[in-house]
Amino acid sequence: MHQPATGQEDLEILDKRFKRHEDNLAFLKSRIKHLDESIHGLKASLARVDDENLSRLLSEYLGLDTMLAIVCKTYEGVKALENYDGEGSVNSKTGLHGLGSSIGRRINGRFLVICLEDIRSYAGGFVEDDQQRKLALPKPKLPNGQCPSGFLDYAVNMINLEERNLSYLTASGYGLRETLFYGLFSRLQIYRTRSEMLLALSCITDGALSLDGGMIKKSGVFALGSRKDIEVKFPIASVRFNAPANYTQTEDMIRMLEWERSKIAEDMEREEQLYNTMSSVIIFPQKDEPM
Repeated sequence: MHQPATGQEDLEILDKRFKRHEDNLAFLKSRIKHLDESIHGLKASLARVDDENLSRLLSEYLGLDTMLAIVCKTYEGVKALENYDGEGSVNSKTGLHGLGSSIGRRINGRFLVICLEDIRSYAGGFVEDDQQRKLALPKPKLPNGQCPSGFLDYAVNMINLEERNLSYLTASGYGLRETLFYGLFSRLQIYRTRSEMLLALSCITDGALSLDGGMIKKSGVFALGSRKDIEVKFPIASVRFNAPANYTQTEDMIRMLEWERSKIAEDMEREEQLYNTMSSVIIFPQKDEPM
């Protein structure tokens, strides 16, 4: 008789799946031109959550296709993944399709790709002295001005970015929480119980979840029935890092320095291209030869 997997076995299986997906991603970067610098990773591997229940809820809300979406830093990465012929049909011999065919894994149907530079970013402030740079979103308010009972936080603030991703900034100076995760979750609210969530309907605009399985996809759209456990979920943050007092300020400095360095490199590359272009079209007068 088949025995149900324990929580620890579930985590080990999930870690193996992520390792397989990350190995595939590394192979993908090595085989497709222009992709290495443009691709950021698989959506599901860029952040963790505090417990398995929250992982299941957020993953079910987003759905499997979104959890396995490829995240590209720029549109150059998106273009590298798929090309088209003169009639607008997908060219199966290039990009990700060509790679899949070459290794005997032809791609059927659609897959999602998220372009960070095209996401409309969160434009507000951040929670003060928070090493994760959580968004300073105002708490929801009932008509009486009170915060609903059972409200825990917004989903976008309940995910923990991997340390290596905390310092990442787009060309416009935004991080992954303000772009990728705000774009996916917006102001999705998290409540303790379904009953508390339903009492807060008047202040739910971008959907809500409850820890006991309640789901509102968006205002007026309820997801009923039993939970659906999808194959790929957010990893669990097993260790909490207690940072020194000046950690956040140091991280912010590193983040800005790396962003400024990338902008300087881009400016230098543009100037070099402009110089090469101008040099090819301008004919400089030659000096007369001495008699």
